[in-house]
Amino acid sequence: RKHPGVDHAWQLERLRAAAAASRGRFAVRTSDCLGPCGQANIVVVQPSAEGRRKGGRASWVGFAMDDASIDEILAWAEAGGPGVAEPSATLALQLVDPRAV
Repeated sequence: RKHPGVDHAWQLERLRAAAAASRGRFAVRTSDCLGPCGQANIVVVQPSAEGRRKGGRASWVGFAMDDASIDEILAWAEAGGPGVAEPSATLALQLVDPRAV
């Protein structure tokens, strides 16, 4: 409702299709609100087991409002996500510190 020009259903469909194609490497969960409304949409990328062993922590990506952002998030997840792969430079600019919320 906050961003009526954004096709949220399409974004979620893309994320779910990628998760299904990943054969269990990553999953998609939804929430009504994570808090930082001024930086919506927020997507949280959790580290894999390998990523956690390497010190990876959940990363909050803000301003995920378009296909380019979803592409970047999916590419990062495919590359291993937090602790395994660095986010792209563009995605790194979108990271949100959840403690500052």
